[in-house]
Amino acid sequence: MERSRGFRTKSRGKLTKRYRDKNLNIISRLLVNYNNGDKVHLVLEPSIHRGMPHPKFHGLTGTIVGKRGNSYLVKIRDKKKEKIIISRPEHLRKQEI
Repeated sequence: MERSRGFRTKSRGKLTKRYRDKNLNIISRLLVNYNNGDKVHLVLEPSIHRGMPHPKFHGLTGTIVGKRGNSYLVKIRDKKKEKIIISRPEHLRKQEI
C-alpha cells in the first residue's frame, strides 16, 4: 500500500505543543484586530485546524494586506516570489518592534 502524503506529513515536531502549553487559552489571540500594513508572524496553533496555513509557512513574517471574513490576507516572501496566505487570527502574532 502506498504511503499517504497529507497536509500534515513530516511535521511531527512543528505541529505539536509543549506539555505546559496544552491548556493555554488562545481566546486573547482571537480578539486582536490587525490593520493593513501590520507586520505579523505566522505561528501555527496545532490545536486549531481551521484556517491553518501550510506548515511550510510556519515561522515566517509577513504583512497584512486585507481581510476576508474572519481571516486575514498576509503577504509573505517565499524565496523570490511574493505570496498571499489566507490565515485566521489564531495562527498570527503581532510583531513587536
